[in-house]
Amino acid sequence: MRQCTINRITIGGDAPVRVMGVINCSPESFYADSFIPTKEIHAKAVEMVEAGADILDIGARSTAPHAQAISGSQEAERIDEALRHLDGTGFTISVDTMNPGVLDVCMKHEIHAVNDIAGFCSPAYVKRVADAGLPAIVMATGYQPGDAVGVEATHKALATVMQRCAAAGIDNYVLDPGIGLWTPFRSVDDDWDLCRRFDEFVRYDRPLLAAVSRKSFIGHLLNREPPERLAGSLAVTMTLLQKGASLVRTHDVKETVDTVRVFGRLAERR
Repeated sequence: MRQCTINRITIGGDAPVRVMGVINCSPESFYADSFIPTKEIHAKAVEMVEAGADILDIGARSTAPHAQAISGSQEAERIDEALRHLDGTGFTISVDTMNPGVLDVCMKHEIHAVNDIAGFCSPAYVKRVADAGLPAIVMATGYQPGDAVGVEATHKALATVMQRCAAAGIDNYVLDPGIGLWTPFRSVDDDWDLCRRFDEFVRYDRPLLAAVSRKSFIGHLLNREPPERLAGSLAVTMTLLQKGASLVRTHDVKETVDTVRVFGRLAERR
């Protein structure tokens, strides 16, 4: 498997499974308890890193279905303030945005990767990433996030994303199959199918992101709201690790790091 390197952190191949902690600067988030006020961002980042997070993923706009929309300037203002609190920390930072203008603001700070749920469908965005030489996490997307409905459409979208990377000269990236109810056209059954067949995406010879933390398909099965979905999230995460995930994005770093350690012990070959 080709590896991805983000600020000297190697992902994929023989590298350990890496954990990415979510720093959520959006009060509109589907998981309200994950919102971190600006004055608490530095302390939360330190807490996550001390708990074992390899990367911190900073986002300032909710992309959940039915979330309140905000302007690009509001997203930029939020993420700019958050990144100011992390400048000089030495932490490895990715930015979760699909807006080229917001990315311009982010690049005034010390960032090390982008997390683009739009799958590089914006030529302006991908050009900025390529010109800056930034590593990327790119989600399976044709024209808008969540438009890949079902496993076969996800395969097609991932192939398209890889073509966009190649055309831009970007070869340092992680693929995200895009588990989640991104649009009204997707169902919880689609998410469970993506999880069951997650190992099919190993064929692309790239590190894979597992991003299932407290998502709706888990809540639908268990009849639990986001604050009560931790156990279900960890159970799904363990399965995705067995099926080839190299990077786990989570709201719950300590518990996820424990899960990854247990997986590593079980997966040891003697």
